[in-house]
Amino acid sequence: QLQLVESGGGLVQPGGSLRLSCAASGFTLDRFYIGWFRQAPGKAREGISCMDSSGRNTNYADSVKGRFTISSDNAKNTAYLQMNSLEPEDTAVYYCAAAWDCPSANIHWWGQGTQVTVSS
Repeated sequence: QLQLVESGGGLVQPGGSLRLSCAASGFTLDRFYIGWFRQAPGKAREGISCMDSSGRNTNYADSVKGRFTISSDNAKNTAYLQMNSLEPEDTAVYYCAAAWDCPSANIHWWGQGTQVTVSS
C-alpha cells in the first residue's frame, strides 16, 4: 500500500522550531521529487519547498526562505522539513508529497497532513 505519513506537528510558541517528518512506504521516495505544502484556514494550499532526490537542488517560497530547510534520508525513506523562527502566520496543515517536478505541480502521492499551530 502506497503511503506518505507526516509527523512532528503540534503547538509551538512564536520563535520556536519544529521538525516535520514524511515517511514513505510502498514505494521508494528517492525516485521522486519531494514537495512540502501547507494550507491555512480559508486559504488555498501553497507549495513552500521542494527538492530533488540528491538534495543538491532545493526550492523555497519567499515566505519560508531562510527559516525552513528541506532534507531527506534515503536510507530511512523519509523526508524532513526543519522549521525555525516560526511565526503565527505559519499556522497551517502541512503536507508532504512525492512529485514529478520541483516546484511541485505534478503530484504522484500526497500525505495526510499534520497540523502546525504557532501561538503564544
